[in-house]
Amino acid sequence: MLAKLSEKAFDDKDWLFEIKWDGYRAIADLSHKEPLFYSRNGISFLTKFDKIVRDFEQQKHDMILDGEIVAYDHQGKPNFQLLQQIGDNPNLALTYQVFDILWLNGHSTEELPLIQRKELLKEALTETNVIKYCDHIPEKGIEFFKEMKKMNLEGMIAKRADSLYTENYRTADWLKIKFTNTDEAIICGFTEPRGSRKSFGALILGKYIDGSLIYCGHTGTGFNNNLLEELYQKFQKLIIKTSPFETIPKTNMPVTWLKPELVCEIKYSEITRDSIYRHPVFITLRNDKEPQEIKSSGRNKDTEKSKDMKTKASTKKTEVSEKEKQVTLDKHLIKLTNQDKIYFPKDGITKGNVIDYYQSVARYILPYLKNRPLSLNRFPNGIEEQGFYQKDAGDHIPDWIKTTQVYSESNDKYIDYIYCNDKATLAYLNNLGCIDLNPWNSSLPDLEHPDYLVLDLDPSKKNTFDDVIETALQVNEVLNSIKIKGYCKTSGSTGIHIYIPMGGKYDFDQVKDFAHILMKQVNEKLPKLTTLERSLQKRDNKKIYLDYLQNRTGQTLASAYSLRPKQGASVSMPLAWDELVPGLKPTDFNIHNSLERIKEKGDLFKPVLGKGIDMMKALELLQNID
Repeated sequence: MLAKLSEKAFDDKDWLFEIKWDGYRAIADLSHKEPLFYSRNGISFLTKFDKIVRDFEQQKHDMILDGEIVAYDHQGKPNFQLLQQIGDNPNLALTYQVFDILWLNGHSTEELPLIQRKELLKEALTETNVIKYCDHIPEKGIEFFKEMKKMNLEGMIAKRADSLYTENYRTADWLKIKFTNTDEAIICGFTEPRGSRKSFGALILGKYIDGSLIYCGHTGTGFNNNLLEELYQKFQKLIIKTSPFETIPKTNMPVTWLKPELVCEIKYSEITRDSIYRHPVFITLRNDKEPQEIKSSGRNKDTEKSKDMKTKASTKKTEVSEKEKQVTLDKHLIKLTNQDKIYFPKDGITKGNVIDYYQSVARYILPYLKNRPLSLNRFPNGIEEQGFYQKDAGDHIPDWIKTTQVYSESNDKYIDYIYCNDKATLAYLNNLGCIDLNPWNSSLPDLEHPDYLVLDLDPSKKNTFDDVIETALQVNEVLNSIKIKGYCKTSGSTGIHIYIPMGGKYDFDQVKDFAHILMKQVNEKLPKLTTLERSLQKRDNKKIYLDYLQNRTGQTLASAYSLRPKQGASVSMPLAWDELVPGLKPTDFNIHNSLERIKEKGDLFKPVLGKGIDMMKALELLQNID
């Protein structure tokens, strides 16, 4: 059963709403001794997705199921491109999201209303790690659609609760409602490349309208060099001498025509009255779609809801935050989006407030970010929604953003880390949802030798901040006893960080071992309050963890003057040792008062980036004390 395209979300008590998954539609026929698992055009998925097929053995009933195969990227977001590259990613996170049942224990269920089919499905399906029941919400389509948008998903499917299952028919009883305009088109040819471009210039796109193949635009964007070459090789077997269109379109460059056999997915801004895509961008090939399926979406017709819908979509206007502005920083034009989006709900602090804060403290924070790879901790929908870590810069960053390649042994690949040396990059990262900034301890060009050592005092749930202060003062006593000057700052959360300048003279292992020795000294002085036990399960929940393992390659902590994604919008603030007194709170330093404090006190952390200590001399003094 297929869905028509619709433009607007709506509320209706007679409808159900599901996530629109960005994956392969798939039928699982478990009514025979051996399972069948296949795409809409009959291509078998048994071998390609054997990870899912293996779990069919756990099903207790004879069934025919309808659902979607979904692949997830490292951020937990559905990713269609990864699904296509399953051969290169055998350990890919996959699920089969089952949303309908067509046959159960010898009986067809297609004539039952959808709501009854879903009740049967929920009862009959045995969920596993990869086979999941796709749930729905009734009536509240507008609210559900907003949630899908927050989660950066593709959209939602609206289904009439009493709809019967009609095979191979695109009906207004099922509607697909998307955030961006995407569509499938047939590749009918390609133009010659211009300038330094290789392989081809643009794809000529078509689709079937009233049985005839009609030109619907061309796209020359969305490709990198590898993709250009990969597609060009696929085209060679499909080249034909004459146009597949009855009416040959005019093009600026010579065209090589192709058999209309390959289907691609594109995104576009709108469709003109004569069915031409405006601003189409290539997304991916769709091997799961047949060219004959690619007919005019009849967008003007499909957006009309079924005449017999019992209620109309809500006409109440919803306020959509679209406040945007463009700023020029360091000669780069940056588009800042959704400036009034709330990042700290209980404090009323917006994305725009976060960007303004970082611009105001840029001269103070940038020295602690300069030339240091960053782990991006992103909260695009604010601190109360799910955030995620991102290390790899990805393909869509502006070309002026600086990155450096670092080999990751755990991932067995090179990762492109962003580093932030200017106000423009700072604003760009904040606009992505980076509320805090987490740099490496080392900097380019020498990432093997850290500029400073970090002692991280990490309290358990039952510790007070006064306990953390007591521990920090004990650390300072140990450092003073061996004539080392340390510099402390609040973590901005519950802990305190103490930094010791190393000057890039020692490698990570040497610095980590030295940090371990220091933390042992502190633990011996405060055995009832502190622990070196890293495991949360084994650790006493009344003790502060003395974390010396932050001194490893690639470890990161929130920078000095960084905001933290915590209620109160606290800032990781450098302190003088005499400011560490009982009653001090991490939230004493926040987005509202930090700039004023920094201007008054100056940059207390500046020596951290200066000349490093003599570690051997410190170890000798420590030995003499013992």
